[in-house]
Amino acid sequence: MSDTQSYEPRIVAFLCKWCTSAGADLAGVSRIQYPANVTPIQVMCTGGVSPMYVLSALRKGADGVLVSGCHPGDCHYIEGNYLARRKLHLVKELLGFVGVEPDRFRMSWVSAAEGAKFAQVVRDFVEDLRPLGPQEKVKADRS
Repeated sequence: MSDTQSYEPRIVAFLCKWCTSAGADLAGVSRIQYPANVTPIQVMCTGGVSPMYVLSALRKGADGVLVSGCHPGDCHYIEGNYLARRKLHLVKELLGFVGVEPDRFRMSWVSAAEGAKFAQVVRDFVEDLRPLGPQEKVKADRS
């Protein structure tokens, strides 16, 4: 088996506690299959996810970063997901500026009742990351 066939992207996912994290739990209890490439990190709100978190995850070896929270208008903190959308839109531009493919970052809206949608978001992201290969541009040298 060649390296490209055995390559499995590593994804760090920042998930809103109130919506997407519950949706991921629903996918699990519903036994909906999705790739095990995701390392979930529960956050209180996607509005609290700093662009530095995204860069840090990539620097520490992630091949892609997913930020997922409540649908616009359903935020537990009223405007947190709007803040996240504005802030994290700039992340894609920043990634391009530092030489990382912007497609390595994704934001999605998944409610607590959408376990199947969470599984689909993960499957789609994994499939979109495979052709990009391992992320090496900002990965720290740990040797």
